[in-house]
Amino acid sequence: MSTLFPALADGPPDRTALRFGERSLTYAELAAATGALADRIAGRGRVAVWATPALETAVAVVAALEAGAAAVPLNPKSGEKELGHILSDSAPGLVLAAPGDELPAPLRNLARVDVDVRATGGHHPRPADDEDPALVVYTSGTTGPPKGAVLPRRAVAHTLDALADAWQWTADDVLVHGLPLFHVHGLVLGVLGPLRRGGSVRHLGRFSPEGVARELDAGATMLFGVPTMYHRIAQALPDDPALARALGTARLLVSGSAALPVHDHERIAAAAGRRVIERYGMTETLMNTSIRADGEARPGTVGVPLPGVELRLVEEDGAPITAYDGETVGEIQVRGPNLFTEYLNRPDATADAFTADGWFRTGDMAVRDPDGYVRIVGRKATDLIKSGGYKIGAGEIENALLEHPAVREAAVTGEPDADLGERIVAWVVPADPHAPPGVEELAEHVARRLAPHKRPRVVHHLDALPRNDMGKIMKRALTHG
Repeated sequence: MSTLFPALADGPPDRTALRFGERSLTYAELAAATGALADRIAGRGRVAVWATPALETAVAVVAALEAGAAAVPLNPKSGEKELGHILSDSAPGLVLAAPGDELPAPLRNLARVDVDVRATGGHHPRPADDEDPALVVYTSGTTGPPKGAVLPRRAVAHTLDALADAWQWTADDVLVHGLPLFHVHGLVLGVLGPLRRGGSVRHLGRFSPEGVARELDAGATMLFGVPTMYHRIAQALPDDPALARALGTARLLVSGSAALPVHDHERIAAAAGRRVIERYGMTETLMNTSIRADGEARPGTVGVPLPGVELRLVEEDGAPITAYDGETVGEIQVRGPNLFTEYLNRPDATADAFTADGWFRTGDMAVRDPDGYVRIVGRKATDLIKSGGYKIGAGEIENALLEHPAVREAAVTGEPDADLGERIVAWVVPADPHAPPGVEELAEHVARRLAPHKRPRVVHHLDALPRNDMGKIMKRALTHG
């Protein structure tokens, strides 16, 4: 067996491993706390973790992994129906929570263990195989109840080591982020990533541009965020030269979970002299591609496949697309040691997710530039618009709309059209609600930047776009009825 966190045993004991607000643990303290907790939960099967943005969540997940158990992170904002489904599906033997956390009704009949981050005690990691489950992470459930993606220890280790290669990530790095800890971005990359390297993570508890500036000024070297966070940073920059200076000191600014609009890229680069890089992954695959630290930070792309990851684009009939022309749209399929093993209790869904030759169907649509850079244009189900014989990705139209000064936020969908098959519909939050841009103005703007067949035919004005916890726009909630 191999431990996921060698620094717990042989890292500098006095180095800070985790800091959440004013509370922190050194590697020696983290090893003691996780060791004591691992002893208490060993042999209890899967363990649910009440995943608040707190030290206790990090200690609980690491302890589960050290005990050879699979952790099931629970979103504290989940409704009781969704929590009930997750608990009945994953059947955890107990729930780990911070002392004093009040748990909702579906969890009250489950054995509870309070996480003591100051505990001490002897512990040796339990033997665990690389294929043993590390995490069961539930997908967002846009098409039915959430499915539990079973992520083996092998996938966690491979993704974190591949990112270490791509980002030149070492024990000297100090990561700052304010992401939730119930999904792979905030938990696997943002907490387990620094711990696997023997570095440090500082969690803001609640994201703010001021918090980011404070931590970067205090020696943090990397920032992880989602587009909503970087948008807030971009908006704050003109009035906050200290924030611009702090961002300029970062070694790496990383955005993920959704595409970062090009205009936010440019605003941050102009103010801070530092470009944000993007990576691409999902619950089932962890990380697939990234801009490399030593590569070109090209806005609108997610870089190249990570070491060990195979990626291809395919036509609707499954035929591979060999053209790297920056124009031909296909579905991304991936294969490699970063993949999940199954959807828990869903052999049908697992079988449907893979091709006969073992490639995972991501449902994401992309093009590839001549040098292999991947440019995602949207989701197959909601972002691929077939209009007038063309296959059009919503993402590039959204980016073009966001370059218009009268547009604050934008989303693009398709709707049935007797002539075109589908017509392009723009959902726009105007910069000035009293002077919203009209359809002709926006259509001309997009046609000039992209192509006439990509112009919106309908424009709806909104006060705000519907978003989930990760800041992703929920397009299924966009209706004009």
